Amino acid sequence: MSTQIYQFACLQDNFGVLVHDPKTGATASIDVPEAAPVLKALAEKGWTLTDILVTHRHADHVQGIPEVKQHFPKARVVAPKGEADRVPMVDLKVAEGDVVRVGNLAAKVIETPGHTIGHIVYWFEDDDLLFAGDTLFSLGCGRVMEAPLSVMWNSLEKLAALPEETQVYCGHEYTLANGKFALTVDPGNDMLKHHLETAAKLRAEGKFTLPSTIGLELAINPFLRAEDEDVQNAVGMSGRDPADVFAEIRERKNKF
Repeated sequence: MSTQIYQFACLQDNFGVLVHDPKTGATASIDVPEAAPVLKALAEKGWTLTDILVTHRHADHVQGIPEVKQHFPKARVVAPKGEADRVPMVDLKVAEGDVVRVGNLAAKVIETPGHTIGHIVYWFEDDDLLFAGDTLFSLGCGRVMEAPLSVMWNSLEKLAALPEETQVYCGHEYTLANGKFALTVDPGNDMLKHHLETAAKLRAEGKFTLPSTIGLELAINPFLRAEDEDVQNAVGMSGRDPADVFAEIRERKNKF
């Protein structure tokens, strides 16, 4: 894979991510949680920002756009059609099935309503890269704020169906906190326990726990495992519809 990815911290626990095509020099920022770290990252890498790919309208994902655009006025802001009116300085509105190009790189737009009603993610199929915003986290999923829980389950099923080798970049560093909850609904999962040990060491060393992969999340993320017999038994819902099991897990996480 020639595509270059640079991940860095923003705000308290957000991630900033730059996606760079070395063949054309095009560079995209996935959201702009905070302007200063994004501008610093671009300067450190010597990259010119050409695109801003917005996953959803929440302030901690878009509030840095105006300041960054002052430095890169030609940068194109791409945003979900369903909430573009609440994103600053939008140039292109996109929806399910659209393809966004960053130089020679191509990202498929997948609509994943739930955290917000218009949330989208960007899947660079040829590069096995997914930028999931606040829909999917390592060991977790976004709080469901603007849709029925069944809608979020459907969104997660879309992502679960992607190739297992797909690298997953998320909007926040939530792995350890999510892991504590995951153990309460999947207590017999040895792979989960091992992964949490590894994640704790990474954080102790000041390193990130991301990216993850779809395959790993299918094995250890309880929000993708609502069909699993062990998880269903742990929450007292053996044989129930996975959408209902997911709803129960999400409600428990809200109260955790």
